[in-house]
Amino acid sequence: MARFLNRLIYAASEQCADLVYATGFFAPDAFPFVQTAKGKFVLLNDLEVDRGRRSARVDAVDSRSEFEARAGSKNEADVMLSWLRARGVRSAEVPADFPLGLARELEARGLPLRVAAGGFWPERELKTPTEVRAISAALRMTEAGMRRGIEVLRAATVRKGKRELLWGGKVLTAERLRAEIDTTILRLGGNAQNTIVAGGEQACDPHERGQGPLRAGELIILDVFPRDGASGYHGDLTRTVIKGPASEAQRHLWHTCLEGQKRAIRAMQPGVDGGKVHEGIKSFFAEQGYPTEIRNGRWQGFFHGTGHGLGLEIHEAPRFGTTRFRAGQVITVEPGIYVPGLGGVRHEDVAVITEKGNQILSRCPKPFEL
Repeated sequence: MARFLNRLIYAASEQCADLVYATGFFAPDAFPFVQTAKGKFVLLNDLEVDRGRRSARVDAVDSRSEFEARAGSKNEADVMLSWLRARGVRSAEVPADFPLGLARELEARGLPLRVAAGGFWPERELKTPTEVRAISAALRMTEAGMRRGIEVLRAATVRKGKRELLWGGKVLTAERLRAEIDTTILRLGGNAQNTIVAGGEQACDPHERGQGPLRAGELIILDVFPRDGASGYHGDLTRTVIKGPASEAQRHLWHTCLEGQKRAIRAMQPGVDGGKVHEGIKSFFAEQGYPTEIRNGRWQGFFHGTGHGLGLEIHEAPRFGTTRFRAGQVITVEPGIYVPGLGGVRHEDVAVITEKGNQILSRCPKPFEL
């Protein structure tokens, strides 16, 4: 029988998806977790012990102060070694992002470590029904934030003689609109960070958060991807709108991108090569006049992935372009086209791959001219 290899993590679970997956426990400060043949264990400081014993999905929560006393030291490596030995751990496997300094101290004290070849729980890629429900719940708060953003843009007026938008008697900036979106999500128990509100030329850079006044007649990308504070799972949704009537060029860009997304969704079913789907969309965009290329020193066209896995991390396995679809994968579908001088468009929804195809989990409409 193969020897069970102990799994050791040291991280703050609020930033470590694997630790949340293993324990269901959120903490802002780093703590050690170990999984052995006998179960899962965490070592928490006295501030967190009682809460951990109520809510962590582990076999035991041990008190740090007890093992500080055993070790006769408050040094992290000394305390961890005392604890690990008490739990029968004589060697362990650690993730690639395990703290280097701590690893060296533990090894110097006689605990052999090796770095895991991949993630501890590759099964995270295939979501359970419970996880799909958690992602769907995160999407509901994402959609509420998106609705608020679109509501504000609808209510905005255009300053006479200028293209700047006014709302509540003041210039409507990307920062103000982002605050409205994020506050809506916060009230529902979510945490929205780095929400994108990017108009005009800013929308040609897919990860530009956006800043300054929003203007009529410019394409505006709204990309909202909060984390549900209760479950830790993310939603992710993008819509592209314009205040006022669009030009024919803007309208063609918007509808071409939407058709690309529809083609991707129709193709997503078990066994299909995501890379081929991605390349097909790029080819379609090129045929419509939007080749992916560098022009005047800037990328334009469709120069990012069609989507990514979504769950406890906003970007997690699988990558759309490198996977062969499998039932249980939850994946964003977000083709984009970016043309400096004209603007950027991105449509994004979330799908779960099913045994016979896929199911769209997001429910938000796609308004265009507001």
